Amino acid sequence: MAWDLAVELIHATVQLEQPLGNGTRTVGTGFLISETAPDGAPRTVLVTAAHVLSKMPNQEAKIGYRIANPDGSWSYSPEKLRIRDDSGHPLWTQHPARDVAAISITAPDAFAKAAIPINWLAADDTFQMNAVSAGDEMMALGFPRGLSANQAGFPILRSGRVASFPLAPAQIFPTFLLDFTVFPGNSGGPVFMSHGLRQVGSGGSQDVQFIAGLLTQQVELNNERLEIGIVTHAKFIRETIALMDNPQAPVTVAHNETYTTGARAASAMEAVSRD
Repeated sequence: MAWDLAVELIHATVQLEQPLGNGTRTVGTGFLISETAPDGAPRTVLVTAAHVLSKMPNQEAKIGYRIANPDGSWSYSPEKLRIRDDSGHPLWTQHPARDVAAISITAPDAFAKAAIPINWLAADDTFQMNAVSAGDEMMALGFPRGLSANQAGFPILRSGRVASFPLAPAQIFPTFLLDFTVFPGNSGGPVFMSHGLRQVGSGGSQDVQFIAGLLTQQVELNNERLEIGIVTHAKFIRETIALMDNPQAPVTVAHNETYTTGARAASAMEAVSRD
């Protein structure tokens, strides 16, 4: 079955929010991955930037599910999502070295079916196999400033070009730059390629669709936003999901950063809007 990853990810991407108690809310982006738990049961995992959840102080957040109605319309139907236990400790798993978090959730059936299979996350050799390089276009989904594409709560799809070189391996270059204006609320959103058939080297054409990573930071220098996003490689999403079941699972210790000077998180705490 042919996939359009852009459409599939639109259905799998959700808004995360938590009221702050003063008429405002903090907002971020997450997306759903489907995989198999150690007992063999199917599992739905919410992936986002770790700082999105860590900046939410209360036990429960809201996850923005959407319901398809019989007349073809959609309704926005957020539900409570428990992110901390009674003692205030996080229920999510965080990568020890990267701004990536994962938490197992019980999603409505439609959303569980919409979750993206874990094998669509880029692996170590994905960039090389698909000849991905500087100047290539990637797409990103999110909720800038808590804004959605419509009243149904669908994410906003935008695009940018890869703005750094080289891109791999992730052990040396754990992040890469995207020529893309980042707003608070974009944090945690998926960054992906969905170009269909593409000429790759001398081996002819192949279908190039994969999740490259998630948006975790923006670049700012001297308090000026440079309209550049920082993407954390999908390899670290895979590792974070593995850590959910095995805290001793191997993780990558990166030797370098693509960009550090002036970089700052596209913090969910800044994505504050009036209810």
